[in-house]
Amino acid sequence: MNALVRCSTASLWGLAVAAWIPLAILGTPATGALGPDVYLSLPPAIDCVPGVEASVYFDNVTLVVNPANYAFDVTCEKGMQQAERWTFTPTEKDVGEYPFALEVRDQTNAVIATARSTLKVAPGDAGTGRTVSALLIGDSLTHASVYSARLLELCAGPGNPKLTLVGSHVPNAETPENRHEGYGGWTAERFATHYTDVARTGPAKERGSPFLYEEADGGRRLDFQRYCDDVNGGALPDFVTVFLGCNDTFSATDDTIEARIDDMFVHLDALIAMIREASGDVRIGLMPPVPPAATQDAFGANYRCGQTRWQYKRNQHRVVERLYERYAGRDGDGITLIPAFLSLDCRHNFPQAEAPWNAHTTLTGLRLINGVHPAPEGYGQIGDAVYCWLKTQL
Repeated sequence: MNALVRCSTASLWGLAVAAWIPLAILGTPATGALGPDVYLSLPPAIDCVPGVEASVYFDNVTLVVNPANYAFDVTCEKGMQQAERWTFTPTEKDVGEYPFALEVRDQTNAVIATARSTLKVAPGDAGTGRTVSALLIGDSLTHASVYSARLLELCAGPGNPKLTLVGSHVPNAETPENRHEGYGGWTAERFATHYTDVARTGPAKERGSPFLYEEADGGRRLDFQRYCDDVNGGALPDFVTVFLGCNDTFSATDDTIEARIDDMFVHLDALIAMIREASGDVRIGLMPPVPPAATQDAFGANYRCGQTRWQYKRNQHRVVERLYERYAGRDGDGITLIPAFLSLDCRHNFPQAEAPWNAHTTLTGLRLINGVHPAPEGYGQIGDAVYCWLKTQL
């Protein structure tokens, strides 16, 4: 791959001096060019399934204070471009692969950033008649058990595999089939290193990693096969998704974000190695953390003056970039990315509340009230993306 991109990360992240570098160094041809004002990244692939809406929200793939200051231009023979997104609900006749390109233009109409990906539309009947299992690992977004419920709902329809979720954590006893390993506040480090003798039982805050076991000599070891022996009759799942990163990097600053990501990768790699030690056939899907709700209102409601939307967005975008660099292009290792954040509507599908605009008016309006946890509709979009990835893998 001889294509070059302008790498401007030096000014923003305090890395090496900006230079022209081979695109392959960034890990994938889908990683976008970094313009002087816009940092733009797309994943290697955008997975789609007939009948399920797919979207790329422009604010979710660019790092700018105000995306309204720029013009976005999608080149793809499928879908349509709207003000805030590109969107596409394929039909069976659309099954196949299509080039996807996104340009960002400034007020002079000059292209200041560009990125490319591949739109992949899997057959609607992919996996029909198969029985498959999946383990979902994550933090509070997985603990909510909403995107997992959506995944089960979609797979229950005709033309789909019979899906069983694996896990020891069942937040709602009325839906025991909706199980996983998702715990509020957890990080990759906790899953890889935190041991207690009450793993998989008791309050989530008191539990140790469900995968960490004490050896006879007093040492501790991640053991995926032993975990499966305990929770799934010894059977390994066909698929494992890992949805972490928010808690690992939420409080980072521009000065500490790189070290935080480095540390996260140490523990994420340990979890991947744990799975690979048990089997080379399990398909692993890595899910980047979600972008923030669309306004600072949500962060004020949750954190008062403790965190800004802009700092979290900078952190989240950098995590996404580095996940692409490290893990894209590893399909041969059974590792792929699930960019569920692409299709998340961060303005309309996050929790909102109506309140007076100020103390001196009776006029009210809706303000966003949660910075990083979607409303059920947003979780539904995440579930759609995981479903499309699963169907593409099948």
